[in-house]
Amino acid sequence: MRKVTLGILREGKNPPDKRVPLTPKKCVEAQSTFPGLTVVVQESAGRSYSDQEYRDLGIEVRADVADCDILLGVKEVPVSQLINEKTYLFFSHTVKKQPANRALLQAVVRQNITLIDYEMLTNGNGERIVAFGRYAGIVGAYNGLLTYGLKHDLYKLKPAYQCLDMDDMQEEFFKVRALPPIKMAVTGSGRVAQGALEVLDRMGIRQVSVYDFLYLDFAEPVYAQLRSSDYNARIDGRVWDTPDFHRNPHLYKSTFDKFLPVTDLLIACAYWHPTAPKLFAEADTRQLGFRINTIADVTCDVDGSIPCTKRSTTIQQPLFDYNPHTGGLEEACSGPDNITVMAVDNLPCELPRNASRDFGRQLLDTVFPHLLSADADAVIERATIASGGQLAERYQYLSDYVAGPA
Repeated sequence: MRKVTLGILREGKNPPDKRVPLTPKKCVEAQSTFPGLTVVVQESAGRSYSDQEYRDLGIEVRADVADCDILLGVKEVPVSQLINEKTYLFFSHTVKKQPANRALLQAVVRQNITLIDYEMLTNGNGERIVAFGRYAGIVGAYNGLLTYGLKHDLYKLKPAYQCLDMDDMQEEFFKVRALPPIKMAVTGSGRVAQGALEVLDRMGIRQVSVYDFLYLDFAEPVYAQLRSSDYNARIDGRVWDTPDFHRNPHLYKSTFDKFLPVTDLLIACAYWHPTAPKLFAEADTRQLGFRINTIADVTCDVDGSIPCTKRSTTIQQPLFDYNPHTGGLEEACSGPDNITVMAVDNLPCELPRNASRDFGRQLLDTVFPHLLSADADAVIERATIASGGQLAERYQYLSDYVAGPA
């Protein structure tokens, strides 16, 4: 392997993000696993891992990392901080032509930068190989139970962001024993949903089948995991086909209405495509049988699958109430007939140390072998949005986005 210096960037986006792509121990592991690799960390006062924690393990920490060959961050790098002709890895949030990041991609092209987007790193089957989704689900489910406790004045969980790490957060789990026999629905089957199930299981909440969830009553709180086939169906009545649903979500309708009269807490973890059906309509919330009173919208698609999610929320102010009668938003937990919604759009930031450890493991195992040697499986190539002042061939659809006004 050639000699490579990898720089860990100080996060520059506001609000500040405390996550890191590589923890101190992962930096040491990277250097020992990949001969010729040197890791340098840019000074930062805002990380969940302090500069001293890196220095204590012999990792160089300094103010300037401009001489590094490859620069790793987490969130978007501010345009003013981009360095010409460098190779960057971070979540750029540009591949869906997000308006807020048009100027970022324009600068990447203009400054001959090679941009490798974490979100586009996939294996040969097209599956993502690095993500923070598990911790979005973990924190999202925890916040859902926190929200339900506040709304019904049952208990008060310490907010996840005030916990040192997940071990500290788990010390709060015993409080949910105050839950009445409610039913919780978790949508999705990916990383996010698995993180949510992990928390519910550790809290001692029992999982039941979808059939039992719909038709039986219980003397304890329970949850059911709902997959796409449980709450969607072909409009023309044809048999369910998962690949077809992913290819043609517009040909499907929601059948979630059967869950509305039996669900108290909805934890939404399923990926949603804009052409897919919404779970329910705002008009449904005004029906007599609508039972959901608390929603943890972990995926946080504003005006997406959950029509009550009319805006995202922040870690410090995570909740709002949706008034079914007016369709308006009100102060959290302010009315007994309101639906209280948690819609934080950066949930993994609440457990930054755990999320960073998990993410670094994925980088070392699935990305660095391709990044630091011959990319025989085109893993890096598929995720390279731009290089040498040009959009990559597979991202030519972004040409009009890059050509537009900043």
